[in-house]
Amino acid sequence: MTAAENNHVNWLVEQSMLHAARQRAKLYSGQGRLWQQPYAQTRPRDASALSSVWFTAYPASIVTREGGTVLEALGDEALWQALSKIGIQGIHNGPLKKSGGLIGSTHTPTIDGNFDRISFEIDPQLGTEAQLQALTRMAAAHNAVIIDDVIPSHTGKGADFRLAEMAYEDYPGLYHMVEIREEDWPLLPDVAEGRDAQNLSPLQVDALRDKHYIVGQLQRVIFFEPGVKETDWSATDVVMGVDGKPRRWVYLHYFKEGQPSLNWLDPTFAAQQMIIGDALHAIDVMGAKILRLDANGFLGVERKLDGTAWSESHPLSITGNQLLGGAIRKAGGFSFQELNLTVDDIASMSQGGADLSYDFITRPAYQHALLMGDAEFLRLMLREMHRQGIDPGSLIHALQNHDELTLELVHFWTLHAHDTFLYQGQTFPGNILREHIREQMYERLAGEHAPYNLKFVTNGVSCTTASIITAALGIRDLDAITSADIQQIRQIHLLLVMYNAMQPGVFALSGWDLVGALPLAAEEVAHLMQDGDTRWIHRGAYDLVELNPQAERSAGQMPRSRALYGSLNSQLQDPESFASQLQKILAVRRAYDIAASRQIQVPEVENPGLLVMVHELPAGKGTQITALNFGATPITETLYLPDIAAGMVVDIINERVEGDLTAEGAFTITLDAYEGLALRVVSSSPMV
Repeated sequence: MTAAENNHVNWLVEQSMLHAARQRAKLYSGQGRLWQQPYAQTRPRDASALSSVWFTAYPASIVTREGGTVLEALGDEALWQALSKIGIQGIHNGPLKKSGGLIGSTHTPTIDGNFDRISFEIDPQLGTEAQLQALTRMAAAHNAVIIDDVIPSHTGKGADFRLAEMAYEDYPGLYHMVEIREEDWPLLPDVAEGRDAQNLSPLQVDALRDKHYIVGQLQRVIFFEPGVKETDWSATDVVMGVDGKPRRWVYLHYFKEGQPSLNWLDPTFAAQQMIIGDALHAIDVMGAKILRLDANGFLGVERKLDGTAWSESHPLSITGNQLLGGAIRKAGGFSFQELNLTVDDIASMSQGGADLSYDFITRPAYQHALLMGDAEFLRLMLREMHRQGIDPGSLIHALQNHDELTLELVHFWTLHAHDTFLYQGQTFPGNILREHIREQMYERLAGEHAPYNLKFVTNGVSCTTASIITAALGIRDLDAITSADIQQIRQIHLLLVMYNAMQPGVFALSGWDLVGALPLAAEEVAHLMQDGDTRWIHRGAYDLVELNPQAERSAGQMPRSRALYGSLNSQLQDPESFASQLQKILAVRRAYDIAASRQIQVPEVENPGLLVMVHELPAGKGTQITALNFGATPITETLYLPDIAAGMVVDIINERVEGDLTAEGAFTITLDAYEGLALRVVSSSPMV
């Protein structure tokens, strides 16, 4: 190499995450610090006791003060006064570290909302490390914790990937990438001008598999888009190595082309070094108490003799998560996973891995209950969760987040495709039940009935919570929403709050929920959706406490969403507003410690729209019943709860007596359309 080339390689090493992780490891090796905490077993209820109500922010959507940064906005005292008043105990900032890629020494922007990390440093477009530390202190002053991200499945195309392409030391061991011999380059696609990689066609992937280079096609192509991403493999252009040898590589990317997948079973163990170093940095430098393990179910892939490669439910993902979850607990933190796989996978990955799991089990099911006015599929999923031994107290029950409403229903697609399930009086194989539920939801959520919501490739629907509700109400034109419509949307939104908050575990909601955001018009973000990523329509800008009321865009250049409820400042002045009613619900949740309760029954009911969940409250506080009407008509039904001690039944939100649970366990409940009740049975039996 020339002196200039050598200097560039040295610069890349200094920029790389693997180098940063190795430097950070020196602070821990040989020290007693990491031997003070239990780490082998998950501690979900300890994690939720630390913080059981989360505000999930999205940096690109945050409206800041004029000239201010996202981190300054998130650490603003006025915001924290409002969040604390509502009952927020934690803030999940979303990924904050520098992301995107490098071309030469020029930084290219993120392609996936900072989920293509290339550095441990704070993204300078979001703020500074000092501003993050100020945010951490502000949260602590309001008895809340910081929740951050680790991304164990992939990186962006930063210094680490560029060094890997150049075959520098053990950097190729970071990635699932394979060098293709020059005589086989004709098997690879040409790389279009202005690009650094080209997606492989299925036939090209098969040819490379048959040549024993790669494991072949995966079980599914996430983010499949014809002409953009048809497989999970891409080929690089010719790259000159540090040894002077020209190479072309083929690399795996479960997600976008700019997110090369990490190799968790390479002899260098470089991926483990880098990701555990990132986690320790987040805890000790960024002040995080809880870390999200993003896309953590995709750490293992291997060839099969027949068919597609084994890329989901792979044991290496379990092992990798045990290593990472254990390291985080060793350092005094907790972790959670967003794992859109089968219920079995969520249960398995929770054994020694992440402490908490995102509730992908019932999230599409409760939205199906609303869209159909029928909670039977939701009841089925709750029972399936219990059958698999998953404690709802280990789950994060959430409203909207930055991703689409996933309708993949992987549980019924893969492992349980041929198992039978009883639904609406009929027995269905899992794959047929899945298609039936998906067809119903797609029909009501998008297309002719709700043109403002958009399909997100084959994964689901891009929408806000408010626009799920408008679709359920049959509102086709968002511009025609009336004040009466807004009141009904708010009521249903609070029903969904009650489903998620009035059960054990963590409750999470977003800024889009807090203001009642509607989706953006597709043309407003068309430039961001050229690769088929429609999720940008539901990531509109919001200003929770009027930091910049005149701003039309966020600091991340997202157009402002239409907010049905207004800012938190105005809402908290109105006792009937969404935020004020949310505050009331969360105060009751905290007073009775419902987050720490145990779900003991999901009883059978007669009315299709009715869901009842029965919880045993901690500290001998008795029995709590959450009753929800997902239907558009009032209902009256007598519940039979024979195992619950008789006593007076109290509405704990509105503080009024609703009746009595008889000695036989009977109680008659009356619910208006889309009404929810949180009840407590005040037993007359002496406490034992």
